[in-house]
Amino acid sequence: MSVHDYTVTTAAGATENLAAYRGTYLLITNVASKCGLTSQYEGLEALHRANRDRGLQVLGFPCNQFGGQEPGTDAEIQDFCSLTYDVTFPVYGKIDVNGDAAHPLYRYLRAQAPGNFGPEHGFLFEHVRKSRPEAIGTDEIKWNFTKFLVDPDGTVLRRFEPTVTPEDIAAEFAALR
Repeated sequence: MSVHDYTVTTAAGATENLAAYRGTYLLITNVASKCGLTSQYEGLEALHRANRDRGLQVLGFPCNQFGGQEPGTDAEIQDFCSLTYDVTFPVYGKIDVNGDAAHPLYRYLRAQAPGNFGPEHGFLFEHVRKSRPEAIGTDEIKWNFTKFLVDPDGTVLRRFEPTVTPEDIAAEFAALR
């Protein structure tokens, strides 16, 4: 089993098989347009543009499970990404990343890289500890902009918690190349 075994739904409602990305590094992230971390779209887009010719593809998955911070329709989300951040990487249809309705891709990602979310994540740890204490110590996605780095064979290499910036990931990706 690998990330390449999953299908996802585009914002337009079409089905896409992630096997199309075989041979490419992926950075998969759950995104939201009304989050305190939404400005990470800018860094994700810069990372994508700087590294797409070096084999890195960013994939965004909108999710409204954290404070209702992605309330829009798929079309509204696409407009926001395009007009606000000039996003050129794929932003798919809205999904759940936790709970019974979690997308199978995210169940797989969470199982492969359960994360290490603790006090070193500062303000976000305190926020999650107060608002979602049941998530601490589990493989659940803690908040928007959790990122997973996947190798060209579809193996999950690492989970980055939301406070890890795209700029930090750029250095790690450069070391892989």
